[in-house]
Amino acid sequence: MNEQGVRQIILAKAIESADSERQILSDDDRKYASRSANELAQWEAVDKKSELTPALFLQKRAEQLLKKIEERNPAFVKFAAPRNWLLLSGLALPIMAFLAGVFVDRIADPHRVDLLSPPLLLIILWNLAIYVVLLFGPFIPAIRTRRMDKGLLGRLTTFMAVRPRKIARALAEALTKFIVEWADISAPLTSARIQRILHFSSACFAAGAVVSLYARGLFSKYQAGWESTFLDADQVYAILSMLFKPATLVFQLPGFSIADVQALQSAHSISQGAGAQWVHLYAGTLILLVIMPRLALAFIARLSERKLGNNLTLDLSQPYFRKLTESVGPTVSSVLKVVPYSFTLDEIRDAGLATVAKLLFGEQSRVMLRPSTPYGEESKDASVGAGSDGTNTIYTVALFNLSATPERENHGAFLDQFLTARTRNFSAMIDESGYVEHIGSQAGGEGRVRERITLWRQFCDMHSVPSVIVNLITPLARKSDIEGNLVFSGQAK
Repeated sequence: MNEQGVRQIILAKAIESADSERQILSDDDRKYASRSANELAQWEAVDKKSELTPALFLQKRAEQLLKKIEERNPAFVKFAAPRNWLLLSGLALPIMAFLAGVFVDRIADPHRVDLLSPPLLLIILWNLAIYVVLLFGPFIPAIRTRRMDKGLLGRLTTFMAVRPRKIARALAEALTKFIVEWADISAPLTSARIQRILHFSSACFAAGAVVSLYARGLFSKYQAGWESTFLDADQVYAILSMLFKPATLVFQLPGFSIADVQALQSAHSISQGAGAQWVHLYAGTLILLVIMPRLALAFIARLSERKLGNNLTLDLSQPYFRKLTESVGPTVSSVLKVVPYSFTLDEIRDAGLATVAKLLFGEQSRVMLRPSTPYGEESKDASVGAGSDGTNTIYTVALFNLSATPERENHGAFLDQFLTARTRNFSAMIDESGYVEHIGSQAGGEGRVRERITLWRQFCDMHSVPSVIVNLITPLARKSDIEGNLVFSGQAK
């Protein structure tokens, strides 16, 4: 799926999930969007002689929902189809880099070619260091942990994605959630774009320095020389020989001797044309060691960017998508596998689980209730790490009772079993029904319920497990929480 399609789907998802009170989109709006999307997707599939896929249906549905919001909120139009800030940066930064390169070697005497030119040497050495990091960085933990990650990309994207003004509060909150989720999903694509811009800008910077060297040489006479407090002629000759070796071999440029270097230690004792020789050497070195490698890296990043932009990954196994697409494309059932801990469910709560599964995945879903794990013991169901058995997509839930106080050595160890087994599509569910029934009617009971909910959420966050509060006696009382807040491991919140 291409970038624009995924972005529209994620934006519609964020708005629908946050709009639990139907302030932005009514139930009729959502039903109409689904019907229209189904027809439009079928027509497009027939026209292209392809299958009707859930991704195509979701994209058409998102388009319908966003159009409806744009009609009611004119300020939303710019956000729905934003200008790519990286596109502007991709044009501006290379130009600025080129101009900076033009002026960088003017820091010193503009009529002198310094054999040990600090700006030019710094350009070369810096780029060589970057190549080393790119080549060996993935194998060095100290460097790998400092590489640009999704968190940094998310902050960059969040900073640049400005929410439109004069919109309803509910829509503003939905856009905030969208920005965070979109930053996570588009992180690989954003990374490729930033790499392309940086590599191309580095090539332009070096190209600017080369152009400046030759342009000034047309209108003024260069004098070549060098000065150093700590280096003698032999050492300078060794450094320059190693530095300029690639340029002399590839471009067949004339070499130099120790005597030439010694003679140039005084800028006034030079031969005619000596300045041009060193300009050619520096220009050839910049072309070979900076411009060409950086252009090659920019080209590779561009290929990666194009591939990612046309094939952006979207996890359609999320409950939101599964519920919408249960009747679209190949039928794959969603199974909610529930593993209770020190919690025996009665008939009413068992039926409540079935309602929760339907809220999550639609009418075709079913519940797989496993035997309760006794307090202090290990689960026999935590060893299964698969999220699918080929015909069904399995979502595993560790079910706790809100009445219990979470303990790291028991409840935490129970969660850690699933994490250790790398169980896919895993989450924690805490049932409040018993605690509310026992405490809720007492004086200050509501406050105690809120405190216990906060405690359980913090406990699950500490173990890096997504969690949601449910009421298995009256599941619809927590409908908005279930539909909007229940996520599974490996899925963006």
